[in-house]
Amino acid sequence: MLQATVKLCCGIAHDHLRRLPGLKLTAVAAIQKDVRGLVLRGSHHLPSEIPCYIQRLMGKDAARCTEPGGDISTHRFSSTDLSYIHQGERALQRALSILQHPPSWQAEAMLDAGATVSSAVLPGLGRVFRVEAVLAAPVGWLHHELFEELEQMPRWNPSLSRVEVLQRLGEDTLVTHEVTATSPVGRRDFVSVRHRRRTQAAVYLVGTAARLEWLPAQEGCVRAETRLSCIALQPLAGDPGCTRVTWLLSVDLKGWIPAAVTNRVLPQCQADFIGHLRRHLSATVRP
Repeated sequence: MLQATVKLCCGIAHDHLRRLPGLKLTAVAAIQKDVRGLVLRGSHHLPSEIPCYIQRLMGKDAARCTEPGGDISTHRFSSTDLSYIHQGERALQRALSILQHPPSWQAEAMLDAGATVSSAVLPGLGRVFRVEAVLAAPVGWLHHELFEELEQMPRWNPSLSRVEVLQRLGEDTLVTHEVTATSPVGRRDFVSVRHRRRTQAAVYLVGTAARLEWLPAQEGCVRAETRLSCIALQPLAGDPGCTRVTWLLSVDLKGWIPAAVTNRVLPQCQADFIGHLRRHLSATVRP
């Protein structure tokens, strides 16, 4: 009875709470504390699913809900959360299909020493750019920097002004908001679903555009969309201290930008990113 009452109260507050994107985890903690106090006055413990239920209502700052053993319980996610997870998995499958059955790649101009750029036009994606490079860092370090420490990326990548993780869905799916720095094509912001797959042979980090009605384009920015991004990290054969990086990218920058300009800007952004990442890893003490 108590559990049903609490869920009913949370449901009444749901629409109001989710319209407050600035509400932080401290507010969630306060709600949980109040509910826990209510329960303690009438029983010895609070049902474990209630705090998780409250967190899920908050959307942005809700972390994942876990079972006592730590495993993700799919039924605890909302239908929207599950749609993000499935969207990330679909993007991964599409990227794997491209990597495993490569099209006829056309070489682009060499933009960065040690990185090769090529492109192909694919159905449903338009022009996809592929950058390949070898970096002097192990897969684990790069994976950590590019996924676990995603919000720190603007510290070493000056093309970004802000990266924020809006939601963590389990261990392998994020909803993020990225804002670029000023560039020749203006400022862009992206809302993305990011998903990862770890195998013995490689780590795959994929991204694709997500829609959040409560988060409009930032002032002075155009909301762009990532059709597909996939960074594949593979240990270099014979040297596990180095990583072969393959990055697939297809982006709709939106706005009034000719395709010829987009086709120059995107591979240059990829090459610049590889350069920034090289400088970052050379300046970082790695285990």
